[in-house]
Amino acid sequence: MDNRQEVREFLTTRRARITPDQAGLPTSGSRRVPGLRRSEVATLAGLSVEYYARLERGQIAGASAGVLDGLARALQLDETEHAHLLHLARAADGIPTSARARRRPPSRATSRPSLHWTLEAITDAVAFVRDPHQNLLATNTLGRAFYTPVTGDPQQPREQSPGRPPNLARFQFLDPASRDFYPDWDTFAEMCVANMRTEAGRDPHDRGLQDLVGELSTRSDTFRRLWAAHDVRTHGAGTKRFHHPVVGELTLAYEELAITAEPGLALYIYTAEPGSPSHDRLRLLASWAASNPTATTSTTTP
Repeated sequence: MDNRQEVREFLTTRRARITPDQAGLPTSGSRRVPGLRRSEVATLAGLSVEYYARLERGQIAGASAGVLDGLARALQLDETEHAHLLHLARAADGIPTSARARRRPPSRATSRPSLHWTLEAITDAVAFVRDPHQNLLATNTLGRAFYTPVTGDPQQPREQSPGRPPNLARFQFLDPASRDFYPDWDTFAEMCVANMRTEAGRDPHDRGLQDLVGELSTRSDTFRRLWAAHDVRTHGAGTKRFHHPVVGELTLAYEELAITAEPGLALYIYTAEPGSPSHDRLRLLASWAASNPTATTSTTTP
């Protein structure tokens, strides 16, 4: 990915979304474009107009922490956006992954038996391991039942070639079944792309992620539009709605847990509020999985 272009488009899209009123500036005269003018951002950030113009052209190499912090304040960046700007600056300085441990290939990262024992020990919740490319690398039994809309028939997995794990981004944008599985499809799509944008900023030389972005940009107009928005986010925790073909609607809370031994991978756990209809349906799905073992045959990396 072209670092200068990434910086230029990130800064211009952030500038365009801030109105003078939001920035506490007086409004005067007509504006040809939405958002703040370059001169206004420069003033708010404590920079000269000439220097800010250089930054917005993508010439961010060598920018100090104080300059980047000033930009973050002027553009009202949230924590994830601020971190993304820092990652872009590190990449421009030639140190895109200086603070990150080296990642191992997914097939090696998920080969430890203890990781699979841990997943299978979680029996009342959906649990799975996901990588920065949105690949489902490993799941527990309930997770395999939950994600049958993504993986499809174990003998004919969706949108994947032999040896390639199921991919949530390909499912989201290339498989019509995703619109049934995700009642809030538009929200899921925005979250998916924003997460991928965040990962691209952390490691702009990740060839696998570049290839995935290229594939989805070619095949999905919606992905291409969302990718151009340069929005970023991190998962963390929250609530999502699903519509499972076996048990119907589920409202599940999720938690993201970093796997310290495997940099870049995360363990996700989806649970339902105790006593809620979703909790009952999740238990029903577990019973269905127990009585249909062939339907939950693992299609993830062993």
